[in-house]
Amino acid sequence: MRILLFSHYFPPEGNAPASRLHAMATRWVGAGHAVTVVTCVPNVPNGVVYDGYQNRLYQREVVDGIDTVRVWTYLAANKGTLLRILNFVSYMLSAAFAGLLVGKPDVIVATSPQFFCGWAGVIASRLRRVPFVLEIRDLWPESIVTVGAMRQSRLVALLEWLERKMYAAADHIVAVGDGYRDELCKRGVPADKITVISNGVDSDVFHPQAPDPVLRQRWRLGDAFVCAYVGTVGMASGLDVVLRAGRTLKTKGRDDIKLLIVGDGAARAALERQAQEEGLDNVVFTGRLDKGLIAPLLASLDACLVHLMKRELFTTVMPSKIFEAAAMAKPIILGVRGHAAALVARAGCGVCIEPENDAELVGAVEQMADARPWAADLGRRGHDFFVRHFDRGALARDYLDLLGAVSQRRPADLPLPRVAPVEVGDHVFEVSSRPGMSGPSLREGDT
Repeated sequence: MRILLFSHYFPPEGNAPASRLHAMATRWVGAGHAVTVVTCVPNVPNGVVYDGYQNRLYQREVVDGIDTVRVWTYLAANKGTLLRILNFVSYMLSAAFAGLLVGKPDVIVATSPQFFCGWAGVIASRLRRVPFVLEIRDLWPESIVTVGAMRQSRLVALLEWLERKMYAAADHIVAVGDGYRDELCKRGVPADKITVISNGVDSDVFHPQAPDPVLRQRWRLGDAFVCAYVGTVGMASGLDVVLRAGRTLKTKGRDDIKLLIVGDGAARAALERQAQEEGLDNVVFTGRLDKGLIAPLLASLDACLVHLMKRELFTTVMPSKIFEAAAMAKPIILGVRGHAAALVARAGCGVCIEPENDAELVGAVEQMADARPWAADLGRRGHDFFVRHFDRGALARDYLDLLGAVSQRRPADLPLPRVAPVEVGDHVFEVSSRPGMSGPSLREGDT
């Protein structure tokens, strides 16, 4: 197939949307398909163009076999509202136009988290007269209202109307988790129009390995038990909880524990300034790191914190950080309710705490620091579970099956990959469905 992808983010950016799309696209190229990505010049999270790039009207390069088209956008830091919307709208217009300049695809895919990228896919699919698959990684604009970046207004009402129109315009929708699928159904999207293809474990990049003493020395971690948040330091992350936990640990004299915040985003500068003012030397900020450092850094940690603000919307979220930490065999402290908590509990790979509860965070970190063999065992369980059930290669093949069916306009044949395991007596079965089969197949899993 010839697959045209629209994504606001792409490597060398290392955030979750860029990483997921790159992992899928490289596997599709490896399977013999032609993949073109239309994206921006790399600039997140600060709106500053990365070294070696320029914000030009139109430029092309090949990234790991993927034909990559970078278009001009109005650049803005990952904070605020109006300038960010201008950034999103400028991408939509530039990307939709660029979609006319490449060879005609068999199918178009556009991925959130911001839906103006989805609208670029809608426009291009209508002009090119090809099927369109919309990938949902975030419920926008509800998510920006949830974190307080926008208030309910006529503008938000207009964005919500455009959101519903976009869902209706898609030939099929891919959601990265069951929670998103449920929310889309509440918004009136037919269930048979949605396929869940979750985030996964990329074992080629993330796998257990020895700690890197140079990285531990770089941030003066010594022999401390290190629990790290690794990802975008944004408003939704709710990382004030880390500072409060750091304050409590310092008061208790727990110099054997360090809290690390890895990454950059709209909230980092204020958090780092507050930590410095309070003398919280047990809370360490690394800033944005090159993507190639993330795996060796994870290998050098003792536990990973995955955290979001305590909001009802975030019970639908399945953070990709869970998969990366599990792939590295690191125990997880999870401050996310809902579907993510259920998965971590099922895998037995960590401790679930109430979001924004610093007392529970301190308790979980101390529990792991005081029982390191137990914490390491949690990590091993997570690795075994996620590698077995969420292999990114298998997920990429499922996605490819779906795109093939959509490109042939055979909605009745759309695959339903990776349905949740079903318990039958004392046994657990994984149910899958494939075009041409008379019924679902059952493969016995763990008992």
